[in-house]
Amino acid sequence: MTGRTRWGVVLALWFAGLCAAGQFAKVGVIFAELAPLWPEAGARLGLVVSVVGFVGIVFGTTAGLMVARIGARRMMIGALCAGAALSALQVAVLPLGWMIASRVAEGFSHLAIVVAGPVLISAVTQPRDQVATMTLWSTFFGLGFAIAATFGLPFAQSHGPGALFAVHAGLTAGAALLLLLVLPPDGAAEGAALSLRGILANHARAYTSPSIAAPAMGFMFYTLMFVAMLTLMPGLVAPEYRVPTAALMPLVSIAASLLLGVALVRWFGAVAVVQAGFALALAAALAWWAAAGMAQVLAALVLSAALGLVQGASFAAIPALNASREDRALAAGAIAQLGNVGTTLGTPLLLALSGAFGPVSVVWFALPLALAGFGVHSWQRARRG
Repeated sequence: MTGRTRWGVVLALWFAGLCAAGQFAKVGVIFAELAPLWPEAGARLGLVVSVVGFVGIVFGTTAGLMVARIGARRMMIGALCAGAALSALQVAVLPLGWMIASRVAEGFSHLAIVVAGPVLISAVTQPRDQVATMTLWSTFFGLGFAIAATFGLPFAQSHGPGALFAVHAGLTAGAALLLLLVLPPDGAAEGAALSLRGILANHARAYTSPSIAAPAMGFMFYTLMFVAMLTLMPGLVAPEYRVPTAALMPLVSIAASLLLGVALVRWFGAVAVVQAGFALALAAALAWWAAAGMAQVLAALVLSAALGLVQGASFAAIPALNASREDRALAAGAIAQLGNVGTTLGTPLLLALSGAFGPVSVVWFALPLALAGFGVHSWQRARRG
């Protein structure tokens, strides 16, 4: 690491993260436009979106091991090149089976980017700036979706889904070229050679370590809550407030993470801010249930801000709790793995609860998850001594 933070490299890596978010968003925001392309798909059409996340569930921590062995720079640039090639392939209207297969391959590309990114950012950032850079990185997914929804959806509606895939391919290739020019070389490999026994042993080491596992365990409860709340809460407020609520919730979350979260983490530490975010989210969910009209919208926005604090501080906890490159790679892989568990399960769970119990389901959903997120960090902090 140099004697100063390389902010240009950090921004280039953040741009790569936005391209990784685009691997989900380029399909998610135009889901309705894709349905006529495969009228025979039925329920299988959902796999075009979700299969990317399934890869992370299965191979998240393994990707962390590969970053340590292969090198984060090589893995990042290779994953971006693969992502660009797959998006270019998808420009043609593939048969559904081939499209799903390409999305499986894209899941590996996405996973490699999101695991290598935090490792590379921490390597080019001075300790005093790591809170800011890791918080910036944490915004890539939400901001990538917001950009795709704002610009990508109307573009695809005007020019077709293939045109949107072509734009994503070009941006991802550009990110690969940029990082090829600006990233420092990889250091020596760390950790043992990859083998099935070694992979299983390192999974066990990651999830039994109170330092490696803590960011991911808290992050899982965040993703269970955030994606589900973002998807379903706007539909539970008064009809005249639904559109502004849906638009503002992700933006408020990002703003809270960047503008407030960075300062709070510097003052109180990453773990304390994660716990404060969970506590505030629970209070906001209770207020949302008791409120009506505009007050309910404000409670939803406070809840989004609280979860934004959890988001940024969870990534800031990776370098705060782990000193070595290998441990940081494992922690980033665990975040990818458990984060995908949360994004996959949260929305169906809240949807089932809201169908059975109505608006009060938000409270019953948030209560155990916020308490668990707060409690898991207390437990891991006690284990660290």
